[in-house]
Amino acid sequence: MSGDGLLVAVDSRVHRIPAQVKIVALFVFVLAVVSTPASAFWAFGLYAAMLVAAVVVAKLPALVVSRRLTVETPFIVFALLLPFVATGPRVDVLGLELSQSGVLGAWNVLAKGTLGVIAAILLSATTGPRDLLSGLERLRLPSTLVAILSFMVRYMSVVSDDLHRMRIARESRGYNGGRAGHLKAVAGGVGALFVRSFERGERVHLAMRSRGYTGRMPLLSASGATSAQWLQGLAISLTAVVIAVTVRVIGL
Repeated sequence: MSGDGLLVAVDSRVHRIPAQVKIVALFVFVLAVVSTPASAFWAFGLYAAMLVAAVVVAKLPALVVSRRLTVETPFIVFALLLPFVATGPRVDVLGLELSQSGVLGAWNVLAKGTLGVIAAILLSATTGPRDLLSGLERLRLPSTLVAILSFMVRYMSVVSDDLHRMRIARESRGYNGGRAGHLKAVAGGVGALFVRSFERGERVHLAMRSRGYTGRMPLLSASGATSAQWLQGLAISLTAVVIAVTVRVIGL
């Protein structure tokens, strides 16, 4: 299957954990992080340390992780603006009058958002698309949704190649429009690409029906995860739950 661009193909203990275990671990970890009060700075330090350890065990290059972290840039910009636009008591920081609630809110967005993104990067970099679909299937995700996701992953590169060929064809015919003209050309190309993709989908569906497709895809995987793999995969997430509960009970 195509679309392995996010997978970092190395052999590690994290890569060998079944996909369904890592999906559940991601969900539980993010839930624990989100439920932790922003004032519990030590808890977020522990979360970050556990994620760094997981990245090291997974043998992921720091450059790859840092480059993929740029996906949260809009959230960082929003968080940096919060101390200036939020209301409430003001506090002086390096000569700037900032909102106290805004500073705490910015920290809340940055800390929880960054931890969640790193956890998602860890999942995508250690699990191939087919394994992810197999894991969702093992977690009893509706078969129709699994089939839709499977086709999306399979044909994403096909649609991307079509878009690339359309751009080359446009430029080879001497197109040199301005910024507004470029946007118009791109919009027209996207529309044509949508129609072409829709027609391709109909042909693929017809071909599948002629070959006996009944609305349910064959099982991608028949093997499950052992108890040891569940314990190994959920170790960090369960520890994060313990930390979150401790923060709530003790109030630190």
